[in-house]
Amino acid sequence: MSTEEKPAAPRSLAEALRARDDDSLSALLRARPDLVTPVPTDLTQLATRAGTRASVVRALERLDRFALQTAEALAVAADPATYGELLGLMAGDDGDPLVTAALPRALGTLCEQALVWGPDDRLRLVRTARELLAPTPQHPSPTGLGPTVQEATAGMSPGRIQELVTAAGLPSTHDAVSATAALAALFGDRTRMSALLDEAPADSVAVLERLVWGPPYGQVTADPAPRLRWLLDRGLLLPTAPGTVVLPREVALHLRGGLAHRAPEPVAPPVEVAATHRPQVVDTTAAGQAYTTLATVEELLKDWDEGGPAVLRAGGLSVRDLKRTAVALDVSEPVAAFWVELAYAAGLIASDGEADERYAATPAYDEWLEQPAAERWARLAQTWLTATRTAGLVGGRDAKDRALAALGPGLDRSAAPEVRHRVLGLLAELPEGAAPTGESVLARLRWERPLRRDPQRDGPRDTGPDADLRVRLARWALSEAELLGVTGRGALSAQGRALVGAHAPAHAPDEEPEGPGDKLPVHHRPAPPLEPLTPAEQSVASATAARLLAPLLPEPLDHVLLQADLTAVAPGPLQRHLADTLDVLADVESKGGATVYRFTPASVRRALDAGRAASDLHAFLTEHSRTPVPQPLAYLIDDVARRHGHLRVGAASAYVRCDDDAMLGEILADKRSAGLRLRRLAPTVLAAQADPAALLEGLRAMGFAPAAESAEGDVLITRAHARRTSPRTPPEPVPEGPPTPDATLLTAAIRAIRAGDLASTTPRKVPAPTAAGGGLPRTGSAETLATMQAAVLTGQALWIGYVNAEGAASQRVIAPVRVEGGFVTAYDHTADEVRTYPLHRITGVAELADE
Repeated sequence: MSTEEKPAAPRSLAEALRARDDDSLSALLRARPDLVTPVPTDLTQLATRAGTRASVVRALERLDRFALQTAEALAVAADPATYGELLGLMAGDDGDPLVTAALPRALGTLCEQALVWGPDDRLRLVRTARELLAPTPQHPSPTGLGPTVQEATAGMSPGRIQELVTAAGLPSTHDAVSATAALAALFGDRTRMSALLDEAPADSVAVLERLVWGPPYGQVTADPAPRLRWLLDRGLLLPTAPGTVVLPREVALHLRGGLAHRAPEPVAPPVEVAATHRPQVVDTTAAGQAYTTLATVEELLKDWDEGGPAVLRAGGLSVRDLKRTAVALDVSEPVAAFWVELAYAAGLIASDGEADERYAATPAYDEWLEQPAAERWARLAQTWLTATRTAGLVGGRDAKDRALAALGPGLDRSAAPEVRHRVLGLLAELPEGAAPTGESVLARLRWERPLRRDPQRDGPRDTGPDADLRVRLARWALSEAELLGVTGRGALSAQGRALVGAHAPAHAPDEEPEGPGDKLPVHHRPAPPLEPLTPAEQSVASATAARLLAPLLPEPLDHVLLQADLTAVAPGPLQRHLADTLDVLADVESKGGATVYRFTPASVRRALDAGRAASDLHAFLTEHSRTPVPQPLAYLIDDVARRHGHLRVGAASAYVRCDDDAMLGEILADKRSAGLRLRRLAPTVLAAQADPAALLEGLRAMGFAPAAESAEGDVLITRAHARRTSPRTPPEPVPEGPPTPDATLLTAAIRAIRAGDLASTTPRKVPAPTAAGGGLPRTGSAETLATMQAAVLTGQALWIGYVNAEGAASQRVIAPVRVEGGFVTAYDHTADEVRTYPLHRITGVAELADE
C-alpha cells in the first residue's frame, strides 16, 4: 500500500496563494492590478487585499457572463462545494454538454483571479463575493433563488418546525436542527420530492411554478387559500415576515431540474455579419471619410483662428456657441461636439487663460498642419482611440442634474478606451470587408462584461436597452469610427486594423479547429481579445496606419477652374498656399466633392486690405487657373482696386481725406452718413466724431472703399490675426483603476512578496516578546547588539522588526555582515539586496529555527 498522502487542502486564501507558482501569481496581479498598488508586504496581505469589497466588486465587473454565472451558482451552493455540485447547478440534471465543456474555463478564471480557492472537492467562493452574490430580501440573487430551508426557518419556533416535518410525512425529531436538516434532505431528494409533489393539488403546483424562476417571494393573507395552505403546511412555502412567504432554495432547484440559472450562457454570442464588401471598397470609403475628417478639423480651427467662443464660467462651450459651430461645419450638434472634443483631446485647441477667457488654437495646431495628411489623420485616430473624454455625453445631465457641455468637465469615462478598442477588436476578428450588425456587437459586449450603470449618474438603475454605460459607449464607438474613417461601410479598414495592431483573420469563421482538446464549435469560441498597445506599440501602429492610408488620399491640386459668373471651382483638395489665398480673395459658396468659391467686391477688397495689389491678384489667378481669367472677374478686381484707398481714414477722433472734393461732398450729402457726424475741415478733409474703425465700416456700408492710414500717412495693411494660446498639453486620459503592471514590475513585486512572506512565516527558534498590538520582535538594545555581533561570526540569519523614518513598521529576515558605528550592514532576504540599517530603528531581534 502506498504511503503517499494527499496534500492537505488549504485552510485559507493565503495558504492557497502560497501554493501557487510565480506564473500563477503574475496572472493574478495582471488580471487584478489593484492588488499590486502598493506592493503587498507578504501573501497574507495580498489575500486580505484580494478579499476587500472594492477589489472584489472590480473583479466581478470584469468577468464574462458565464464566469459570473458560475460565481453566482457558487454563492447559492454549499460552502465548501464540490465540482460535481457546481456542475449540477450549472448544467442541470440533464447535463448540458456546452455548459459541461465551458465550466472548467470559467472556474479556472475564478480561481486564477482568487475569487475561488480550494481543490475540486472543497471549492470556496471568497467571503466578500458570497456576501455580494448570495440572495437576501434586500438584494435578490440574479439566479432568482431564495434562502435555504435552514435560513428561512431560523426564526421559526421548534414546535412549528416539527409540524412541518410531520405534515411532509417525515418522523418527528428531538430538536429543531435535525428537523430542519430532515426537511432540507427531503426537498433535495429528487425521488421523494417528486412523490410529495405528485400529491399536491394542481393549483398549488401552479403557485410554485410562478415563483420557481424568481422572485421567490409572494404575499399571503392572514387566512390563506386552500392551495396556499397545503404548501405552507408542508414547508414548500415558508413565512419570512407577516404576509410574506418565500420558496425555499431546495424546492426551487428541484422544480428547475437542478439549474441555478434559467438560461446559462456558456458561449459568447457570435458577431453576425450584416454585409460583405470588397476590401478595396471599404478602404477607399474609409479614406474618403478620413479626408473629410482632416478638412472638418481644419475648418473648425480656421473658424476659431482669430479667437473662438468664450469659456463658460463652469467651463466648456455654451449651447449657443455649439449651435453656431454646428452651422459653420454644416453638421448636427452631436457631430459638432465630437469634432470639438477630438481637437481638444489632440491638443489642437485650448482656453487662452486670459481674463476674458476664450478658446483658441494652440501652437501644436501649426505643427500639426505641417505634417503629411496621413500622419495628421493617424494622430487624430490614435487620440480618439485612447481618449477618455466622451463626446456622446454632451447635452446630458450629470449626477447633480447639471448639463454636460462640450469641452466642459464631467465628460471623462475611464471605460471608453477599453470599449473602443474592444469594438474594433471584434470587427478585426471578422473577414476583411465584413460589416457586423450593431446589435450582435452589443450582445457580445454584454456577454463579455456584466452590466453596470454609469458611475457618474445618480438615481435608480435604468433598465432600458441603453442603460448600460458600456452599451452606450459601444454605440458611440461604432458611429465615431465611421466618422473618422477607421471603418468604411461598417467594416474595419486596413488602416483601422493597423491602428489596433490587428491582422486579417487567417481562417473563415466556421472553420474547424486544428488543435486538440477544443470541444466547442469554432463559431462559439471567443477569440482572445486584443491586448491594449504600449506607447511604443501605439507609435508603430500609427505609423503603419498612416503608411496604408497615404496612397488612398487624394493629391492636393495646384489649380482651380475660373468661370464667367465670378466663381471658381476647385475639383478636389487644394494645396495649402492656394487654399489660404483663395479663402481671402473669395467666399466659399458650397462644399462637397468640389468646392465653389465666389468673388465679390467685399472679398476682393479683403485681399487688397491684406496688402495684395491688383497686379498680384491678376498674376495669381492666371497662374492657378486652368481656364482663362474671365473678363468680368478682371473688371471686378480693377474696379475695386481703382476705388480702394481713394479715401483715407485716420485718427482725429477720425478724419477722411480725399483729393476729390466732389466725392467728399457726396458723402456729406448722403443721409446714411448722419450717424458718423461728419463736418468739412478743408476742401479735401472731413472730420468725424466716430472712431476710425466705425468710420471705416460706415463708409464701406455706403459703398465706398476707404483705406486706413497711419499717423505718418501710410496705408495700413490689415491682415487676419491668428490667435494662439500659450503652449498647452493635451488633457490626460483618466485611467480606470491602476494600470496593468508590466513584466518588470510583476517580477519585482512577486520577488518582494515572496521575500516578505518568508520573513513573516519563517519559524523562530525562541519566540521573542512582542508588543501588545503587533507581531514585531521586541528586545533591548544590548541584547539586539549582542545577537547581531554573534550572527556576523556564525553567518546566521535573523528575524528583526524595523521602523523606518516615516514610522512604518515592518519585519525582515537579514543575514548580518558587519556591525559598526551604530549601523548593521546585512543581506536583506526580504528585499533581496544588501542594506544598512540604524540599530536604534530595530525594535528587536530573534533567531530563526534551524529548518
